[in-house]
Amino acid sequence: MSHFFPVKIKTAKVSRGSKKNVFYPHVFGMYDRAFEKFINQSIVHEEQQLINKQVGEMPTTVDEMHGLYEIKNNQREVLSLSLSNYTYHQQAAHGMTYITSLTFDLKKRKLCELKDLFKPGSEYVTKISTLIKAQIEERDIPVLNNFTTIQPNQDFYIADKALVIYFQLYDLTPYVYGFPMFPISVYDLQDIIDENGPLGRMAVND
Repeated sequence: MSHFFPVKIKTAKVSRGSKKNVFYPHVFGMYDRAFEKFINQSIVHEEQQLINKQVGEMPTTVDEMHGLYEIKNNQREVLSLSLSNYTYHQQAAHGMTYITSLTFDLKKRKLCELKDLFKPGSEYVTKISTLIKAQIEERDIPVLNNFTTIQPNQDFYIADKALVIYFQLYDLTPYVYGFPMFPISVYDLQDIIDENGPLGRMAVND
């Protein structure tokens, strides 16, 4: 099954001095050069958005900036990755980190939103929110406000046979708790996932 082979990825870097380094993934060697270009442009765009957010939120000088990435899934024609950016501003109480993710369906040649993983018209927001509520209780997660529902375009990535929903710092929990991550098995979503989409491919046992 040659088309299930992983995408080739190398690390690219932007740096300004020793304390400002941003590492991000660069895809290469794909047969579909146009889609390869689209993937790389999407990654650079998201990386720049993170930098803009960090620089634009405070008028003080940036002392440190560290950008990293993680490949969460690179199989079954699904590439899912996360980009993180930690920035410390001069005289701030602590640094701030943001995470963003990108999930590409290589088969359909598209960048996926959360809704794209499910059958059209399915109540995916309600279903996922219910599963997250249960996890908050089971894991005794300290929330700032009562959790009610995810956003239709909530942050996510795919890791093997799990959909991982996550929230930014302060969105759900106190800063010290870090990023609340909620892994949900594809089998818990089996009735609503698009069988021809990324989660559908993850659910197949072969």
